[in-house]
Amino acid sequence: MTLRDPEAGHATVLAAGSIGALVIVLVAALLLTSAVIASHQARAAADLSALAAARGSAPSCDEARRVARLHRATVHECRPDGAYVDVLVGVLPAGAAARFGEAQARARAGPETGEELSGGDDRTGP
Repeated sequence: MTLRDPEAGHATVLAAGSIGALVIVLVAALLLTSAVIASHQARAAADLSALAAARGSAPSCDEARRVARLHRATVHECRPDGAYVDVLVGVLPAGAAARFGEAQARARAGPETGEELSGGDDRTGP
């Protein structure tokens, strides 16, 4: 009768466990990355939609929806407030992260108030 080494096979179990943990971390990182990308897209779409809506003599929510659609976003709320416009948009993350819901962002745009920007150097002197 031969005795087997009691340590035999432990490396296989350790390697399988390590690979499983690595796969879980990788999937979590991919989900997080997808959510962050959707958040950035939502913020950009909200800013651009609000700016587009505020352009012109009267705010136009139709223009906000058109610009949001170009950025694969959906306008959930568009409220003109005088010369200003508030926009809330949502972007659905890609892949499996879509199960957790969409990323939303809000933006407000309108005419510039206060002093006009000079666009140059305000320093005086030699």
